[in-house]
Amino acid sequence: MKLKQYLVLTAALIVTLSACTESVQTDLTQTAFIPKPVSVTATGSAFNLNGSTTIYVQEGVDGLLSSAEFLAKKIDQVTGASVSTETVSTKPTEGVYLSLSEDGGMTEQSYELNIDKKLITITGADAAGCFFGVQTLLQTIPVKGTEEALLVPTGVISDHPEFGYRGMMLDVARHFFNVEEVKQVIDFLAMYKMNYLHLHLSDDQGWRIEIKSWPKLTEIGSSLEVGGGAGGFYTQEQYSELVQYAADRQITIVPEIDMPGHTNAALASYAELNCNGKATELYTGTKVGFSTLCTDKEITYQFIDDVVREISEITPGPYFHIGGDESHSTPLEDYIPFVDKVQQIVLKHGKKVIGWDEIANATPVENATVQFWADVENTTMGVEKGAQVLMSPAARAYLDMQYDSTTQYGLHWAGYIEVDHGYDWNPATLVPGIGKDKILGIEAPLWSETVTNISEVEYMVFPRLPGYAEIGWTAPDQRSWDEYKVRLGKQAKVFDALGINYYKSALVPWAE
Repeated sequence: MKLKQYLVLTAALIVTLSACTESVQTDLTQTAFIPKPVSVTATGSAFNLNGSTTIYVQEGVDGLLSSAEFLAKKIDQVTGASVSTETVSTKPTEGVYLSLSEDGGMTEQSYELNIDKKLITITGADAAGCFFGVQTLLQTIPVKGTEEALLVPTGVISDHPEFGYRGMMLDVARHFFNVEEVKQVIDFLAMYKMNYLHLHLSDDQGWRIEIKSWPKLTEIGSSLEVGGGAGGFYTQEQYSELVQYAADRQITIVPEIDMPGHTNAALASYAELNCNGKATELYTGTKVGFSTLCTDKEITYQFIDDVVREISEITPGPYFHIGGDESHSTPLEDYIPFVDKVQQIVLKHGKKVIGWDEIANATPVENATVQFWADVENTTMGVEKGAQVLMSPAARAYLDMQYDSTTQYGLHWAGYIEVDHGYDWNPATLVPGIGKDKILGIEAPLWSETVTNISEVEYMVFPRLPGYAEIGWTAPDQRSWDEYKVRLGKQAKVFDALGINYYKSALVPWAE
């Protein structure tokens, strides 16, 4: 599916999932929201949304106008008419109105969506909350074809997320995905109120971001990918374009440069990063653990400093991911001081450290986050040393795991992850002793050893991604697989409208 199709079809504007009977059109509680909101109250009427509707924005608030324009574009695509946006100093009496809460009583990213017969108000704790309210409003809009007015059921939705960090990781190193393809992934995340995209920008098979002070990283290190095909990389301008595109959708980019292992692309580009002073050969296989930066060379830390500096300068988000996993060729007595030094470099450039759970063997710096993917002992040790945890358990949250033994793409070293297995777990009880107060959020990684194009990405992501979004947003006592699978089944209309290549799990009652 092309991005242009997304803009034409728009997340189904999306999730409507309402039948065409009057009773459903006017009963807000019958809308199959994903993620499930905290509370939904219906008032039994409808708002007539059409081309003459104006979207108003509270003046003087950064970030609201882009949300209003996003909403206007979606309405235009469904009604076929132009919907205007306007900044105002007072609340209007009709139309759609986006504003921030005045009492300060709302938590971060929360919102209230109030749909009346004449006026829809979206009140957010912040600009992110307003954007998430827009996404919820879009899920109430039935797709009835162009040039028809849209009846939005009236009622009130009050909502806030369970975790502040709700993300996905995309591995662009094993197989490269271009700017438009990454934008498409960003759009998928926005549909479900996810707010972080972690980009795995380097690995043994490829280096994917321009570093001006080390140009051979892209001249040599980006040239191939798994299987020997042509690789690719993002210029710093292209990366900045992705950062801005994501920010307009309240999504923060987290860059990852994996080290000291998973570094063959860098080692092939610069001989001096190797302990023997000889450049390695480029690698297009899928084995792990064989590469390592030379941890006792000063040039290694100058290299890392330059890389972290250049990427941090074009990354406004708070995090820099240092990798740290599967560095089997680095002795622990070298690995620990290496990670300690790299963390200080990240701090020097104004970022917070995230690393895979192995970095807990070192001493996590203040505000560091350990990303749990495999080792409970590492993760628990990280918490004991003061780190937060980002939950990405491979056996539950890895999007590159096969659904079952017949799945064409993916791996199964962490097990098979059917849709119910991916959904039915609680981050706050998964690891004994690591409660919600220690957890930054949830992230679902997609490694790309076997995933070669955007259609295959879609197949591995859908329909599991909405479930991970709901785990991050909705309180566990409000979640049930038996109830969720019905809402998920109604997403078939969305997936089909967008041309998404998704896995039609037999466990889900897909809507016709």
